[in-house]
This record gives sequence, structure tokens and C-alpha cells, in this order.
Amino acid sequence: MLLDEDIPRAFIRDLGNHDVSTVVDLGWASTKNGVLLRLAAAGGFEVFLTADRNMPFQQNVPALGLALVVLAVPNSRIETIRPVVPEILAALNRRPKAGTLTMVGNWRVS
Repeated sequence: MLLDEDIPRAFIRDLGNHDVSTVVDLGWASTKNGVLLRLAAAGGFEVFLTADRNMPFQQNVPALGLALVVLAVPNSRIETIRPVVPEILAALNRRPKAGTLTMVGNWRVS
């Protein structure tokens, strides 16, 4: 799984035994989303985890070559993300298929 740069790196510990790399660690920070997702798919990543709620509207999810898991949380601070960890882990344990979108959390803009 690849963790987007908008999610704190310390969050990796919350993901248990999942194999996680980060956009920053790979040197892909500040890469535009379309290019980033192509790099991730070409790099063999199966899941991309992000808090960018706009990404599903900006990208052709079925054509991505990886599963997109988007956190529906008001911000990407670790204390905001931690309450949805069980939901994130459940989504990951379902092994989402390439080209699918999974929304985790229930925050919506009013």
C-alpha cells in the first residue's frame, strides 16, 4: 500500500502488519495526482490511501490500476484519522480490487 503525503507518516504504526510505503519516502512528494497514481500502479502498489476527497472526481478510478481508499475526515491530522482506523483496516482486509474506490469515514461537507 502507498500512503499519500497528506497523511502523517507516523500513521503507519496504526496500520498493523500491512506493508506500507509513503509517497515522501519514495521521493514522489509534490508529484501531481495523475502522475503519482501512474507511478504507484507501475511500482506494483495495489492500494493508494489518501485524505484527498477530491481525487475520485479528478481521476478515472476504474482505469487507475490500483484501488483507491479515500478518508472522509475533516482534516488529515493523526488524531482525526485514528478514530477511523478500524474502518480502514476492515477496508484493507477486504483486499480492494484495482479500479475500485472505497470511502472510509463519514465526514461530509455541508
